[in-house]
Amino acid sequence: MRILPNKSCGRFLGLVCLAAILTACHPKAAPPAASMQVFAVKGVIKELEPDGKTAIIRHEAITGYMQAMTMPFEVRDTNLLRGLKAGDAISFKLAVTPSEGWIQSLTKLGSAAPQLAPQAAPQPALHVSRALEPLGVGDKLPDYHFTDELGQPVSLSQFKGQVLAFTFFFTSCPFPEFCPRMTSNFGQAEKQLETMTNAPAHWRLLSISFDPAHDTPARLDTYARAAEYDQTHWSFLTGDEDQVSGLAEQIGENYWHEEGSIGHNLRTVVVDPSGHIRQIIPGNKWTVAQFVQDIVQAEGASHLLEGSASQNHKDVPALQGPASQRR
Repeated sequence: MRILPNKSCGRFLGLVCLAAILTACHPKAAPPAASMQVFAVKGVIKELEPDGKTAIIRHEAITGYMQAMTMPFEVRDTNLLRGLKAGDAISFKLAVTPSEGWIQSLTKLGSAAPQLAPQAAPQPALHVSRALEPLGVGDKLPDYHFTDELGQPVSLSQFKGQVLAFTFFFTSCPFPEFCPRMTSNFGQAEKQLETMTNAPAHWRLLSISFDPAHDTPARLDTYARAAEYDQTHWSFLTGDEDQVSGLAEQIGENYWHEEGSIGHNLRTVVVDPSGHIRQIIPGNKWTVAQFVQDIVQAEGASHLLEGSASQNHKDVPALQGPASQRR
């Protein structure tokens, strides 16, 4: 006798087969790439840099991301900048990931500026008039006084006997190529140095905010914890405006208040245990590996100074290395 199959069982087997077919046709999607945001922006080209891939643009406010300001942006396709000149009005798509930002596409609107909000000339954030000499490699680092993320007083002189490295930032800087890049680089350098057998016996990293009006110790503490810092080797500093601006001015760190935000360049400084500047590294293109090597070499540089103490510190030769050429 032939047994007829149960209809419910037949439907179930059919669904299983269908699911198998769909799975074969549509394999599991790969994990998503790093999150990327794309913003539509208008602005005016102020300058095209010689590298052929960087434009300094005065841009309008980017809703939900950045205040209006003037800053450099890079393109990955250098053809996007071909035929452009200072004064050209443009619209562009700004792509931003947690670690990078670049112009994805660009359209020239004309040679007349788009209707941006009136913008006052950038004013340096320097409120005290002093005759401060610029510092260079080989110069003695002056003493300046700050407050760290724990609310404790900090003086640069207290780090004599250690290799010291510092940079500038502010906590509300959103663009990943600027302050977040400096913080990320310092975090990577900290982790490398803590595991190296040839690291200096004593070293310290300092991130100094040039927005002391907003970057309180409590805010710096939150920021530092998010950066997963080790407070035994890395401090985040704020302080009186005259102390911050004085040090910044002397080492070539320029910053100014602009449209509710802060425009700035970038400087990172390495100081040897005797308190002499070994490197002043401009910009954001330096690598963590070279920075770590600069710190390691700075310890040896102080021994050269000890053997020539009678020399004027301005005559002490700079430690030769790649960072000396990164200007």
